This record gives sequence, C-alpha cells and structure tokens, in this order.
Amino acid sequence: MSNRFKPKFNIKKGDTVVVIAGDDKDAKKPRKVLEVFPDKSRVLVEGVNIVTRHTKPSARNTRGGIVKKEAAIHISNVMLWDAKAGAGVKVKRTREEGKLVRVSKKSGEAIK
Repeated sequence: MSNRFKPKFNIKKGDTVVVIAGDDKDAKKPRKVLEVFPDKSRVLVEGVNIVTRHTKPSARNTRGGIVKKEAAIHISNVMLWDAKAGAGVKVKRTREEGKLVRVSKKSGEAIK
C-alpha cells in the first residue's frame, strides 16, 4: 500500500477500546490494544477473538498440543474508550502546541 493513500487510524497500541461488533461485543467492558496492523486494517485486542491453534512439537515448543490465543479483528469493530464519559467515543484530531492530539468528541478530553 502506498503512503499516499494510506488510511489514518485513531487507535494505537496500548489504547483502551471497547468492542462494538462481533461475538465478543461488550460496549461497557474496556480492553487493551496489543498490536495494530494498519496495512490490513486490523487490531489485536486483549481477550477478544480467541482461537485455538493445534501446534506440533518443535525445538522451541517441545510439547505440542492445543494453544488458545487472540486473533486480530477489524478496526471498525472497536471504539476508543473514554474513562470520563464511561463509554466508547468518536475521536477528532486537533493541533495543540504544534502536535496532533486525539480529542474525545463526547467529553472534549485529550486521549493519552
């Protein structure tokens, strides 16, 4: 994907989000973003979309077996969590002291 048409996302690694669609939908339970995949428009969220992987024994993993781990979900299925509003919020970007800052549209607070 070229940088010219690369989408900009308001969600970053370490943010607190709520899942608004899918099997793990819970608009009141904030969760942490573990990783963002901007080229695929997906995010890895803690405790969401758990899949089972059947692994063979290898040099690194001497015991094979069934391993449960998180899989990525589409970025449109999550919303940033605003602690002050106590809900998922839309975000706008504003310039403060020459830097772009993400600001909650509900409470007007800057998101760290």
